[in-house]
Formats: sequence, structure tokens, C-alpha cells
Amino acid sequence: MCYFACAIHLKGKPVTAMQFISDLVARGRYCFSTEEATDALGTTAVATRAALRRLRQKDELAMPSRGFYVVVPPEFRNAGCLPAGHFIPALMEHLGEKYYAGLLSAAEYHGAAHQRPQIFQVMVARNKPEITCGKVRVMFVARKNVAQIPTADFKTPRGYLKISTPAATAFDLVGYPNHAAGLDNVATILAELAEHLDGEELIRLAALSPIAWAQRLGYLLELVGAQKKTAKLAKFISEKNPEPTPLTPSRPFEGISQLKPWNILVNTLVEADI
Repeated sequence: MCYFACAIHLKGKPVTAMQFISDLVARGRYCFSTEEATDALGTTAVATRAALRRLRQKDELAMPSRGFYVVVPPEFRNAGCLPAGHFIPALMEHLGEKYYAGLLSAAEYHGAAHQRPQIFQVMVARNKPEITCGKVRVMFVARKNVAQIPTADFKTPRGYLKISTPAATAFDLVGYPNHAAGLDNVATILAELAEHLDGEELIRLAALSPIAWAQRLGYLLELVGAQKKTAKLAKFISEKNPEPTPLTPSRPFEGISQLKPWNILVNTLVEADI
């Protein structure tokens, strides 16, 4: 979906910033760039930014990223911004970057999060600083091969948001447990995600991920009683015959025996809330 079409002109007449925004909303659009507004208003970039700044001061607009604006409807004025899932697709198109909503945010869309995450998590190819838009916070987490990870389109009131598939979400959760409130929470989410997992897709994701992620995922799925989902993954790991890997790399694991078939060193107790 293209969010940045040609600029809007109202029958050749001068357009105010408010008219420009009203016409955008009438067309179902809530995001735009400084360049687009400048073209529509027929003014200089400096004058356009000044006009948009006045609307921001009235809470009509928000600017989650430099040069990128979000129209804030009355129902979201208290939050000071649209929900992240409503503007992230347009923002990432504006930035020209591949993305998908992942980790706890993806788990929520799949119905596997026990509570709404406090921050919206977006996977990108390179690290980016967190952004704040009113009360809305967005964290960017780097995964180099983000463009290869399978996604699904989730319909929002403003368009379509790319989210990781259940299997991709599972791999990201075990790969980035510090961004998922720890392994206990990861295991809890996996218990909910398990019914949506497919053995073949787990293999495809394993080939796109560090082998240690597959080892930890297989162990945790068995831990939460999802053994039926792990047979193909266990075969994949057996064929790779990887080095033993600790369940928690940051904790000591010397002297701990590896657990087959995952070649995992269980150096921490994981308790899922199920």
C-alpha cells in the first residue's frame, strides 16, 4: 500500500495547513511528510514547518520522526498520537526500510500476550533509536535478515501492518528474551502460540536463524507441553549436530550435562505461567 501519493491541491487555490490535513483525512490518510505538505501548501519548507508546528501545539498533529507527521483524531488526543500499529507502516515506507512488528507486539496480535506490551516492538535491519510520540513508544530491534522473515498482513483502521508469523515470532522471542520480559514470559507466550505453529515453517525459520535459537525453542516448546510441534525441528537439529548451547548464555553453565535432542545446557529454571 502506498501512503505517500502525489500532493493534494484544491482546484489550484491556496491551501491552508488545516485544509490540507482535512482533505487527507477525508481520503482516509493520517500520515504525511514535510515535503508533501510543502508541495500542497505552495509555500517554503520553513513556512510549512511553522504552520505544522502550530497545529502540533494544538495537539492536531504529532511528529514521531523528523519530517514525518501523524494526524491525531479526537479519540486519540489523550494519547497524543495514533497507536503505533496505525502509523508504523507509513513511517517505514517514508524511511524506505523493511520492517515487521515482532516480539511481544506480534504475540499480542496473535492473541498470545497475557497483557498489552508497554512499548511497540518493530524489527528492522539495523539498529535505530527508540521513538516517542505522545504516550506511544516504539522500540526498534535489529535483525539483519528482516526482509527474509515471513510475515502476515494485519488490518488496522489505517491500513495493513506487517507482523511476524507465529513461527517467526517464536524464534524472535527465544532469540531476544531480554526484549520479551525474560524466559519465563517467553515460555508462557510459546504455550499460547503453540497451536498456531507448523513444523515445516519452524524448519524454514531455523534455516534463517542462529542454530542456538532453534535449540532453545525446541527445549522450551517441550517444556510447555508442545512436543507434537517439535519432531521436525528435532530432526533438523540432529542433522546439524550443533555444539551444546546454554539456555541462558549470561549465566554459568560449566559442568552441566547437555539435554538431548536439543544439545541444550539447562542452566536456569524456566517456569511458564500456564
